[in-house]
Amino acid sequence: MTDEPRGLDAVVDSVFVALADPTRRKLLDLLAARGEVTATTLADGLPVSRQAVVKHLAVLDAAGLVSGRRVGREVRYAVRPAVLDATARWMATLAADWDRRLANIKRVAEAAEREAR
Repeated sequence: MTDEPRGLDAVVDSVFVALADPTRRKLLDLLAARGEVTATTLADGLPVSRQAVVKHLAVLDAAGLVSGRRVGREVRYAVRPAVLDATARWMATLAADWDRRLANIKRVAEAAEREAR
């Protein structure tokens, strides 16, 4: 993450913290499948209270992964994919870097093996 702007470090860190909890990952799955829904609707499919769901949604919101919008007396939540996309791009860049490093190690090992023959 050192080659990226400092802001991306903080974004990626908050995404990883938010996604570390299996309940929050389940909430993201449910939101992705159902679209915009209330905390009450989400709580119906989970073994936690509505209040717990709201707290988990607050963590996801702070990480930029979901947003809430007031409709009358309800707050409806939806997935915000941009932050997750940025994190995925960072991970892909990191993976590509490791792939290059491993390819170099393979070339060096194969060259050493050929020289040993």
